[in-house]
Amino acid sequence: MAYELEEINLSQRIFYYLIEHRELTEEEESVLYKAYTEKENVMDLVKRQGIAAKSIIERYGNVIYLIPNKDNDYLGYSKRDLKGVLCKSGANDKDYYLSQFVILTLLVEFYDGQGSSSKARDFLRVGDFLNSISERLKEGAANINAEEEDKDGLAFSNMLEAFEALRSEIGSKAKTTKEGFVHNLLTFLQKQGLIDYIEEDEMIKTTKKLDQFMDYNLLNKKNYDRVLSVLGVKENE
Repeated sequence: MAYELEEINLSQRIFYYLIEHRELTEEEESVLYKAYTEKENVMDLVKRQGIAAKSIIERYGNVIYLIPNKDNDYLGYSKRDLKGVLCKSGANDKDYYLSQFVILTLLVEFYDGQGSSSKARDFLRVGDFLNSISERLKEGAANINAEEEDKDGLAFSNMLEAFEALRSEIGSKAKTTKEGFVHNLLTFLQKQGLIDYIEEDEMIKTTKKLDQFMDYNLLNKKNYDRVLSVLGVKENE
């Protein structure tokens, strides 16, 4: 397929904008937004550049997003980077996987994968969230034996051990406490534009960005069942 020079230039401008801002809206950059949504060749070129940069370009609602692949350590985060940001100093794999489990728990608390919108609630109290993390870890460790953990990679006992090793201290922001561990993780998600973390009210709300991402991508039936499986949740619960 032959592309015109103007189409190539537009696609390069759009892709550079996405690298810089990670999202593109008509309100912020109408010329580039319309070029992507109205010119098939431009959209195709942008998506090809995304693939070359180990990323995908998707439009959810009225926003175009650049989403790095999970193995993209340049535009995204490596496991090592995330461990340093989310976990306490000297953290091991148990601490890292606990942080990922906490994020999955947050998603399931807010989204149920049913109806015209996957969102099931408008806000979540931090205290309730902490209780939910503890309950799901204990349930998972009780329901899955060591053989099944080795088979499925669901190391509930290890994650529970890492969580229980954190002391409890209300109001703490230290990564060595349960409250601080969750606080730090919520702060990280807020910086990514995925949640609104209202510290003074100890309240968590999701952003439009996360709502759209969940509605259009993660919560198709197959992916939602996968998340429930990881958390050890039965479909009829």
